[in-house]
Amino acid sequence: MDFWHVYIIECKDKKFYVGIAKDLDNRIKLHSKGLACRFTKYRKFIRLVYKETYNTKSEARKRELEIKGYKREKKLELAGG
Repeated sequence: MDFWHVYIIECKDKKFYVGIAKDLDNRIKLHSKGLACRFTKYRKFIRLVYKETYNTKSEARKRELEIKGYKREKKLELAGG
């Protein structure tokens, strides 16, 4: 079975990017090369700080939207500090 991942990455300017991916390792590699999206291309990927795994894309998308609605403090909490 293929899984979907919701993830949070931290950028050089301390901003968080929240996304979903089927192949998380590959997606992180793309972020680190500045090829995944404009947000991380210009803000420079630093590290993966959080991830969750879901069985379906729709579950992952719902959670992604929920996390995107969180304030920075709540995202920091998820990231472990």
